[in-house]
Amino acid sequence: MKRALITGITGQDGLYLAELLLSKGYRVFGLIRGQNNPKYELVERTVPAVTLLTGDLTDLSSLIRAFAVAQPDEVYNLGAISFVAYSWDNAHLTTDVTGKGVLNILEAARLYAGDNIESIRFYQASSSEMYGKVQQVPQSESTLLWPRSPYGVAKVFGHYMTINYRESYGMHASSGILFNHESPRRGPEFVTRKVSQAVARISLGLQDEIVMGNLDSKRDWGFAGDYVEAMWLMLQQDEADDYVVSTGETHSIHELLDVAFNEVGINEWRDLVKQDPRFLRPAEVDLLIGDSAKAKNRLGWTPKVGFHELISMMVKNDVAEQKALANL
Repeated sequence: MKRALITGITGQDGLYLAELLLSKGYRVFGLIRGQNNPKYELVERTVPAVTLLTGDLTDLSSLIRAFAVAQPDEVYNLGAISFVAYSWDNAHLTTDVTGKGVLNILEAARLYAGDNIESIRFYQASSSEMYGKVQQVPQSESTLLWPRSPYGVAKVFGHYMTINYRESYGMHASSGILFNHESPRRGPEFVTRKVSQAVARISLGLQDEIVMGNLDSKRDWGFAGDYVEAMWLMLQQDEADDYVVSTGETHSIHELLDVAFNEVGINEWRDLVKQDPRFLRPAEVDLLIGDSAKAKNRLGWTPKVGFHELISMMVKNDVAEQKALANL
């Protein structure tokens, strides 16, 4: 039975990945920060077979203890402060967790493996936000990185540190440069879930409008459940490498609103959406669209859920959830 350790187990990716690994017969351990973490019960309810360990990416000693208990064959580092807008307000903390935290867990993995470095395989969750001021469209593994947020800068540090451990120590360490991926499990602070939740509430008469930022912003959106399969596939390869994981399609916030409102039978939504400069980024990224040909050719990975199906899935989930919360 293979053993896996997942950081960021409380996020959408952590939950989907845990489900995938459990279905493949893994013994799964999840790292969770703080005994009173409000998402502790969510993880226990969603993936009860996962063994939860207390640890913190900023505390190397806690990671070493987690490795001693989990004794993992595979490590998936999904833990991060991942809300981009938050990173401008808390650049130092974002750097400590999202950047230096990668160094800590790589070092914990190296120390745990010792002379048997090939005994452990490591996955780092890199991000399309690393491209920022994009130098090439679409973006591939060789595109110059030019991050435009503290979050993006921290992810670049973690990305190159993973490469450094691969090249310096011979560690099987791979990075997935994941473009935006969403699901009904996405946090409500992210724009896709913010829209699906608000549209559900508007359709039920529980909310009057949505307040948004840049409606012309475009992203390459996929389904998180598809993307965790790519993570797993990377660690099954004979050699570690870096892979772009994306759909290769781009959609605007306008399109997102169109699909979401159409799902609840609202065709004209302009009067229901307000714009507020507070929701604009200090430095907006340019056109993010990924070229995942390498992942397709080497891993045999392709996304299964399309953009319209994804947004429809999220809105339906939020309609049901909001109905239950409001006793409708």
